[in-house]
Amino acid sequence: MSKRIDVNDLNVYYGNFLAVEGVNINIEPKSVTAFIGPSGCGKSTFLRTLNRMHEVLPGARVEGEVLLDGENLYGQGVDPVTVRSQIGMVFQRPNPFPTMSIRDNVLAGVKLNNKRMSKSDADALVEKSLTGANLWNEVKDRLDKPGSGLSGGQQQRLCIARAIAVKPEVILMDEPCSALDPISTLAIEDLIEELKNEYTVVIVTHNMQQAARVSDKTAFFNIAGTGKPGKLIEYNETGLIFSNPQEKATEDYVSGRFG
Repeated sequence: MSKRIDVNDLNVYYGNFLAVEGVNINIEPKSVTAFIGPSGCGKSTFLRTLNRMHEVLPGARVEGEVLLDGENLYGQGVDPVTVRSQIGMVFQRPNPFPTMSIRDNVLAGVKLNNKRMSKSDADALVEKSLTGANLWNEVKDRLDKPGSGLSGGQQQRLCIARAIAVKPEVILMDEPCSALDPISTLAIEDLIEELKNEYTVVIVTHNMQQAARVSDKTAFFNIAGTGKPGKLIEYNETGLIFSNPQEKATEDYVSGRFG
């Protein structure tokens, strides 16, 4: 199911402002890739271009290519809604639909794509998705209760269940643990480790230890100064980025000298 992503010469704009410049990166299937770097260097902006979430903002656009197994997601006639069903997104703050039950939260994306299914199929999908998000045993007796009644860590896993219910090939996560306590963070990290058996996972994180723990490869982004575009400085196996970076800026960042 999981697919590779190849990005070629990507520039990302907000109106006339060039936010991210000249990104070239190859993201392997069935792996975890972490994006690290100081605040405001374009990591989250770039992440959102990978499933065309960037362009929902007025005046936002990209130049260049994002290929999913060779197909350009920005090609003519490509439907962004289809792209977003192939490439799921989990946001920084858990955002279950507060008025919806746990069950309906899991099925929300599927229903959005107008997939009709029998109750038994829906029940099976809910169980499979919640099991995949390591949440089933905690919520199986209260599926009809509101998703907002769960703890923060459970809500984030519910959002992951909602993302995987659509059967995507790629899962993007924008700082998925920044609002969570250490125990919940550990649960999400364990889950990321399991998800890569089936999906291509890309995660933005400010937590260096997290990048070191969960990712196979790490991309370091940086910015020359306010008003300048973010750039991809270095991309390599995670162990090398942290132990033997090739660029001085990477070394300064991972050793805590700035950022």
